[in-house]
Amino acid sequence: MAQPTPLMPHATASWLVDNTALSFEQISEFCGLHILEVQAMADDLTSTKYTGRDPVHSGELTHAEIEKAQADPAYRLKMHRAPVDVSRTKGPRYTPVSKRQDKPDGIAWIIRNHPEISNAQIGKLIGTTRTTIDAIRERSHWNISNITPKDPVTLGLCSQRELDAAVARAGKNLPQDNDADEGAEPVAEQRDDRAILIQELRAERDAASRAASEAAQEAEAEAWLEARRTAEAGEG
Repeated sequence: MAQPTPLMPHATASWLVDNTALSFEQISEFCGLHILEVQAMADDLTSTKYTGRDPVHSGELTHAEIEKAQADPAYRLKMHRAPVDVSRTKGPRYTPVSKRQDKPDGIAWIIRNHPEISNAQIGKLIGTTRTTIDAIRERSHWNISNITPKDPVTLGLCSQRELDAAVARAGKNLPQDNDADEGAEPVAEQRDDRAILIQELRAERDAASRAASEAAQEAEAEAWLEARRTAEAGEG
């Protein structure tokens, strides 16, 4: 079973770089980061500056464990106490202030692509009110001209699993019309097509996410190597 990573891996790695003599490899393995990310932190080349987080204070490491690892570069740090996952089971979904302006776009996307999802389900999924949902459905929202339907998963308003679950629940509540008009597509086939579309969208999103992550790692590695070359040229 893989060892859990710190609650804030980048901030923890930054603290370990600044306050210990641990190797980059030891820090990267403990924090679950690429070794080049740790090296970039040490060389102050990261685009984001992290405020260090003391893993000893949080209980994730002990001074004895750090000293043991410093004495033996081949030693791998062991988590003293894994961070506790905190989940909300009651109350409205919390959305960071920076993402609240994206809610109308996410609501519009769901209304357009999954009209079978009820207002109550959308409210629970996105963390919004029925008044806002009705206004977007009826196109009476005060900012309707600037609302552009966008995938709420991409916007970070909900997870793909939550969206899929909402679609599945809504699909079960669709009326079964045995006397469908001639030429109408059977409900089962509609659901099959929807499931295929969901799978295709998810695959595209996963591929785009992987490509962006790989590009970011490559760019950071190139920046680090270029900085090294510049430093070596200056010394020469």
